[in-house]
Amino acid sequence: MLKLQGKRCFLLKKMIGLREIRKKHTDMSKSILSLLLLSLLVACSSNDRGEVLGKKAKRKWFAEKPYGMVLVPGGSYTMGKQDEDPYGGISTLPKTVSLSGFYMDETEVTNSEYFEFVDWVKDSVVRTALAFAAQDQMEGTEEAEMVSDEGILRYLFREIDTASASAYEKYRIEYYGVVGDENSPTEGRLLDWKEPIIWDEEAYVDVAYAEVMDKMYLPYEESPGGERIFDVKKIKYAHSWFDKVQAAKRKKGVPISEFVYEEALNVYPDTLVWIKDFKYAYNDPIHENYFWHPAYQEYPVVGVNWKQARAFCHWKTKKKNDYLATKKNTIKVPDFRLPTEAEWEYAARGGQEFGTYPWGGPYTVNVKGCFMANFKPLRGDYAVDGALYTVEADSYFPNGYGLYNMAGNVSEWTNTSYYENDLQGPGINLTYDDSEEKRKIIRGGSWKDIAYFLQVSTRDYENRDSATSYLGFRTVQDHIKAKKINNNPLK
Repeated sequence: MLKLQGKRCFLLKKMIGLREIRKKHTDMSKSILSLLLLSLLVACSSNDRGEVLGKKAKRKWFAEKPYGMVLVPGGSYTMGKQDEDPYGGISTLPKTVSLSGFYMDETEVTNSEYFEFVDWVKDSVVRTALAFAAQDQMEGTEEAEMVSDEGILRYLFREIDTASASAYEKYRIEYYGVVGDENSPTEGRLLDWKEPIIWDEEAYVDVAYAEVMDKMYLPYEESPGGERIFDVKKIKYAHSWFDKVQAAKRKKGVPISEFVYEEALNVYPDTLVWIKDFKYAYNDPIHENYFWHPAYQEYPVVGVNWKQARAFCHWKTKKKNDYLATKKNTIKVPDFRLPTEAEWEYAARGGQEFGTYPWGGPYTVNVKGCFMANFKPLRGDYAVDGALYTVEADSYFPNGYGLYNMAGNVSEWTNTSYYENDLQGPGINLTYDDSEEKRKIIRGGSWKDIAYFLQVSTRDYENRDSATSYLGFRTVQDHIKAKKINNNPLK
């Protein structure tokens, strides 16, 4: 009996072994067949049989949500005052406007964000001056005495290794002597960003370095108490921009180059606005500390005019695209820019078609009696809403799209020029873009305004060169892979 059971176990194991061998052969056959089919598909795809199949990208592209921004979905809404306007004057008649989706900063641009921009410009200005001074010293130095890592010479323009340079870089060097734009502040040469700038006077590397740095500060006679203060007038952001609106209207024969503008703009905010805007108020402490002190780093930047706000947008785009240029198989991002007036109002409504304020309304307080924004309520009781001046940019509750302070705190620049009469157009993202018009629409109201200016449909304007203690901005970016707005089968 035991022998019979042993024989059965042996036969059972043998059958299981045969099944495993067959399974392996079957799996191998399937793998070979899959490889044959794959090679056949590759062979077929490489042959378009003479048909136009389109030039396909090497990889699928996905929209990346920019840091600190929220997606405002596309759609349509009724723009403008829909009820009787007691103040009238500068408000337009209601009209239907349709927009594509776009990204918008969830808060106003903060002091810390704008300070990063100012600090980058300051750093580049100093590096450029040091590089030219180093070049002058090198030209007057004997070759035997030249040591590139000594003194100011360590800040020389970065040399291109011709052995590893591309054919185009070699061509630029041979015919132009530079690889970049010869009209740039560096005259086409590249700065060496690896070498740290020394700000401590006691640690300056040599006399030539000290001479360059001394010119960056105000003279002693203009410095109270003998304290060295950096000359903020030297913090200029050099960039070029293209006026595409005027170029589209150009007459035949006028070259496109006529509409490319070079600009070197001072970007340091006007910190004196706290005193100039309120001559009879003691605002000295906030004037002295608001922009640079860590206590205010998350507050909205103020004292920035329309051109400076646009320069920040240009730099923000440049910073992102410069980073992407160091990566393989990347595509540049769409430009960051100021919102159009239509985009701003649509975003402020937060998905509520007939809301008076970003939170709906019609009141400026919630059910608990707490104010919903930072403004001037109750005949001028500035502090009753929880703040005397501005507050942190992410204060109060966000609207339906996740955007903070679309009413109150600071008014915000838009890219739309002010137009006296009712703006007529195709109804698609309405804007009036005129580079010659100095009046620009501002929206949202501020900490010093009454509730009327907090309404999502209220319009106001300022001169583009104005910088005030109650005016800031936020940026937007096009969402270029727009989704279907609705699924109406009849459309």
